[in-house]
Amino acid sequence: MRTIFLATFCLSTLGLNAAAAATTASEIRDAAGQFIETWADEQRQQQYEVNFTVGGIDSRLSLAACEQALETAFTNDPLRTTSPSVMVSCAGERPWRMFVTASVEVHGPALVAARPLARGERISGELLQEKQVQINASRRGILTDIEQVSGMLVRRPVNAGSVLTPDLLEAPNAVERGDHVIITAKSAVFSVSSRGKALASASVGEQVMVENLQSARTVRATVTAPGRVEIAM
Repeated sequence: MRTIFLATFCLSTLGLNAAAAATTASEIRDAAGQFIETWADEQRQQQYEVNFTVGGIDSRLSLAACEQALETAFTNDPLRTTSPSVMVSCAGERPWRMFVTASVEVHGPALVAARPLARGERISGELLQEKQVQINASRRGILTDIEQVSGMLVRRPVNAGSVLTPDLLEAPNAVERGDHVIITAKSAVFSVSSRGKALASASVGEQVMVENLQSARTVRATVTAPGRVEIAM
């Protein structure tokens, strides 16, 4: 009888020790919540308003104990989704990782169309206004600086009050087909310039075919500024 009692006691003790050595669902959820709260405080310093709730985890979950602090990281951008996930992981001797869902709302200032905008219209300050919006409701991002978008062209019609997103705008062509341009052939030690003619339209950073007016050769160059292209040598 005494033997049975001792065996039962030992098994119970082992069970308690195993439970004490485990990482619980509550600890994982707390780690995710603390991580999001720290991130939210950083956003509030940028004048954003952040509200969030952490998703539930099965209370029966029990993972290996972690000898060091749990690591946490977003698996997607919380400024572009309302349902980001937080990866909580342990890099100890018995590594594991767990994904915790969350519901996040981020509100802040963004540029919106002050009136309907037509395709091809050039952006200027009077066409836009700043408004408080839910920033992470748009997966395409937002725009906040009028100076950065001034002079850009509208790619497709935009309704009044719509949030302006990067994909709605494009840079105007710096070179139009038929324009005379300065072609600069450049290497690490020297550069030489000649006159040419653009055979297509392109904006800064894009490549375009140009005809060298001196040699009549056609070359591919990169647009560096209005009326200027460059060939790397």
